[in-house]
Formats: sequence, C-alpha cells, structure tokens
Amino acid sequence: MRAALCALLVVVVFSLAAQPASDVPVPIRIESKVLAETRTILVRTPASYARGARAYPVLYMTDGERQIGHTAAVVDFLASEGRMPEVIIVGINNTDRTRDLTPTKVEAMGGGFATPTSGGGDRFLDFISTEVMPYVEKNYRTAPYRVFAGHSFGGLLAMHTFFTRPTLFNGVIAVSPTLTWDDRYVYRRATEWVKKSDDRPVTLVISVGNEGQELDREFDALKSLLQKRGPKSLEFEAVRFADEDHGSVVLPTHYAGLRKVFEPFRFVLGPPTDDPKKLFARAREHYAKASSRIGFALPIPEATTNQIGYRLLQAGHVQEAIEVFRTNAETFPESANVYDSLGEAQERAGTLDLALASYRRAAAIGKTNGDPNTAVYERNAERLAKR
Repeated sequence: MRAALCALLVVVVFSLAAQPASDVPVPIRIESKVLAETRTILVRTPASYARGARAYPVLYMTDGERQIGHTAAVVDFLASEGRMPEVIIVGINNTDRTRDLTPTKVEAMGGGFATPTSGGGDRFLDFISTEVMPYVEKNYRTAPYRVFAGHSFGGLLAMHTFFTRPTLFNGVIAVSPTLTWDDRYVYRRATEWVKKSDDRPVTLVISVGNEGQELDREFDALKSLLQKRGPKSLEFEAVRFADEDHGSVVLPTHYAGLRKVFEPFRFVLGPPTDDPKKLFARAREHYAKASSRIGFALPIPEATTNQIGYRLLQAGHVQEAIEVFRTNAETFPESANVYDSLGEAQERAGTLDLALASYRRAAAIGKTNGDPNTAVYERNAERLAKR
C-alpha cells in the first residue's frame, strides 16, 4: 500500500492436542514427570501464524507470567522493523523460583537471604529439554533455532545453561544474572569453559543495571574473560544500563539481546541514492548467508522486499518493481499488503485488469485477517473498477 512507501519503514488447556494460534499468550498445563508437579507454560504465537504455514524460531523464557507481555511487544516491534524474525514465545511460570533457577545448593546468600530449596537448576533444564520443548515442537510449527532468556536467578540459570548444555540453545540472554552466587559460580564456570569451548556459532548477551559495586566487579571480570579468551565463533555482547535497576533492566536487555541474537537477520538498504536495481540481488545474497549461519532458511522479510519494490517504483523501474512485489506475494501469500503493493505497480504499468485482481485479492485477504487497512484496499479496488 502507499503508506508503506512513506513508512519505509484465558483458556487453560489440559490435553496435549495441537494448540490454536494466538498472539495472546495461551496458558497450557503440563503434568511434569521430571518435576513431579503440574506446571504452566504460556505460549504466544505471532499474528501471522494462523495465516500461513511458515515455521518460527522459539524464544523460551523464565518468569513467564511476569515477562511475556513486554517481551512480546519488543518482539513485535523488532520484527516489524526487520531487526529479527517473528518468533513463538514460550514463558514458563514459577512455582519455586529459587529451587528451579539455581544450579547449585547454597543455604543462604550474602545479606542473610535464605535459599534452602536451591540447587534444582539441572532438573528444571531437564523439564525444559525433555517435556516443554518436545511439546512445543510437536504442537507448533517451529524452526530449528532456539533462544533462552532469564532474569536474576533466571539469568544465573541462563549462564549455567550456556556453559553446561551447549547444544540446547542457539542464543542466550542473561539479564542481570546473580553473578555473586556460590562463590562466583558463573565466573568459575566461564574459566573452565574458555579452555575447552568449541567453534559452534552461538550468541551470548549479558547485562547489568545500576546494582552496586560488587555486581559491577563480577560483571566486568566476566566481560573481560569472555572478550579476551572466548572463541572466535562466540558472538558476545555485555551491556551495562546505568539508568536501570535490577527490575527495570529486563525490558532494555531483551530489546538489545534479541537485536544481537538475530543480528544476521537484518539487511541494511543503504541510502536512497544507491542503485535500486541491485538491492534485491543484494538482499537475496544477505539472507542466504544469514540462513547458513542461523541454520534454517530465512526469507527476505515482507517489509524489506516491499521497501525495495517501492524504491524501484520511485525510480521509474516499473517492471522490476512488479517482479519484486510478485516475489513478495509468492513468499507471503497470507498478507493483504503484498497484493496491494503489487496492484499499485501493475496499475502504474497500465495492466489494469491485473491491478484490479491484485487489489481485490488484498481486500479479500484483509477482510479475512482483520487487517486494519482493509478499507484502503477496498477503495483501491473500487476506484480502479470505475475506470
């Protein structure tokens, strides 16, 4: 649609039957044999899930009931800006947070905070790997790319997972991890890991807020160790958010972390003065390389292809624009917008019968999908029909 040119821009499920798509988190109860208790996970699919047959990477999170709302908004925004693909989000709700998210047994932390149930982290990871993941991968269309995010004790578990279960996740985001746990457990693990780490491509993002000198020292020590001695295949980023506290640091870290984890996904169009005829070939090459690194086929995002098409149209390369828009429609046939853009290019080329068909298809898909721009698509079809 023309606006794209300006932009350039609770049901509880008890069974293990296939679940419906929903961009609202759906609570699902799992009778866990590993944990010997009933656990609830929240599964949130992107809005496009119900309209096609694509597979999606999966983001697994601790503290699901607390973090999934703002994280879903971050994911939607980054995906709309071409910074990451759409993903399925799986948030795991808590029962005994101290038990599940700590890797070792410690009776009490500094300051006298008692942790008598601690040390169940590996059992919790067994629950994720042998019960949650198989359930999600059986009942949803998932791509072979997993990301794990955790905050505080969850960040501690994320670091433990990164060092001890290297093939479980492709990317790990550790938000303000408890680096002081068990006599510098994370740093000790990191020291062991850099001696024997392999060359698998993996991304690790860690963060800290304004949380005191002791945590700052541990953060700086871990950052220095991984930057100096980590393998070349490690994509690593350590971010300090000086204006955030231990709680508020989650949202900016998820934003920065997901950008980093999916950095290969982003394609930079370049200035409008670049030759638009070269853009689509360059985008194809970029996403072929990104697919190779990530391990599954990444299509050129709908918005990116749309922008390339409009650059061609602006420059007067109408037939080239039609081909690009047509490719977008073939890749994303569930989208109304791709057909509206194709119709605009066909109208510019003077093939009014084809343009009218594209506009009508955009309107029909938009009406089915509840697209907010459906009225625009319908007006385009009505306008052209009168001609």
